[in-house]
Amino acid sequence: MVNAPQPAPSASASLVSGGTVPTELSPAGRRPRILHLTQPVDGGVARVVTDLVRAQLADGLDVTAACPDSPLGDRLRALGAHVRHWRATRSPGASLVREVRHLARLIDEVRPDLVHAHSAKAGLAGRLAVRGRIPTVFQPHAWSFEAVDGGTAALALRWERWGARWAGRVVCVSEAERATGVHAGISGRWAVIPNGIDPERFRPAPADAVRAGLAPLAGLPPQAPLAVCVGRLCRQKGQDVLLRAWHAVVRQVPDARLVLVGDGPDRDRLRAHAPASVLFAGAVHDTAPWYQAADLVVLPSRWEGMALAPLEAMACGRPVVVTDVDGARESLPPSFTARCLVPPENPGALADAVGALLLDPPLRASLGDRGRRHVLSLHDVRHTARAVADVYRDLLGARPAPSRAHPTRAAGRAGTHRTTQRVEPSEHRESIHS
Repeated sequence: MVNAPQPAPSASASLVSGGTVPTELSPAGRRPRILHLTQPVDGGVARVVTDLVRAQLADGLDVTAACPDSPLGDRLRALGAHVRHWRATRSPGASLVREVRHLARLIDEVRPDLVHAHSAKAGLAGRLAVRGRIPTVFQPHAWSFEAVDGGTAALALRWERWGARWAGRVVCVSEAERATGVHAGISGRWAVIPNGIDPERFRPAPADAVRAGLAPLAGLPPQAPLAVCVGRLCRQKGQDVLLRAWHAVVRQVPDARLVLVGDGPDRDRLRAHAPASVLFAGAVHDTAPWYQAADLVVLPSRWEGMALAPLEAMACGRPVVVTDVDGARESLPPSFTARCLVPPENPGALADAVGALLLDPPLRASLGDRGRRHVLSLHDVRHTARAVADVYRDLLGARPAPSRAHPTRAAGRAGTHRTTQRVEPSEHRESIHS
């Protein structure tokens, strides 16, 4: 249950049961005010933001989210967060200047103690609007320069190198994501906080009973081996590679079926190349039943920071096959790598791994049990929320004397000045690289 924010009973506010925020961080009697900032997002990023906001509201913080009109905004509002409409597109474009100005006005109205920007576009606009005047957390959720090619990738990387100076902390969801940033020449204050999931929402259930309640699976033979891929239908998630692999899978396992759960820009192209053994479930409100219905969950991504889908699947007691991109090795038990980790962009290796597991029910059961225990131990969302609270506490404890200057008016003299001082690392892994 999520408790609605209540006035602070004393001069400090608890942060996810991890400690207190000193009274000098905000006016007397006021809880720290956090502003989460997102561009249009769905899937994993939306779930991360939702889980963080839920935890922070339950802990008594004053939470506002600035985002475009979307189901995410509706969910955050239902949790009890303040939601401000920010007119923004998913990717940078001609509207960026207008979006930054609009965001600067919103920040001036909300007057947050800390801004937490999620994903590349919000990270770009948010840091341009704030420019270090307010403690800022940037969480890339996979690097923007990996998503594009050529000159666009060069521009994205140039920005990330420049914009890092305006982030009090860059939060990566895996050590591999941090290493990718460092190797690309990005210098910043890093915190590595692995993604977490809600083990009460994602939990094992009998596959047969769950399948009976999913309309797209009507008519599926009860014993048909079922692979499920959950993710936005786009180049990043690699469903096209999975479809190329699937032809070899059905040669090994003729009665196997594959379900693609999600929607996105590649939907029509994927449908055009999919055989009859592939089903398209579309966007769904709750992904948990699809993991529970699966014999095996597959995510053939081209790049990630640390994908949520494999963690959610393992929490449901289902084995996974994933590509060896950032965060994948860190999300799996070490014993899984030989059977469950394959190179990206390799349909042959993907087909071999998927086919072998679909033909081995006892091994699937063993991997599913080990995977759930691994997630419960290392990837409970409550651990993630506490680590983020530690980052907030460090930044709020290091903030300078407040200035009433509007962020955009102060840009010229504040653009290259870091607003945080050196702090000791907390329980999460934190480092500085220059």
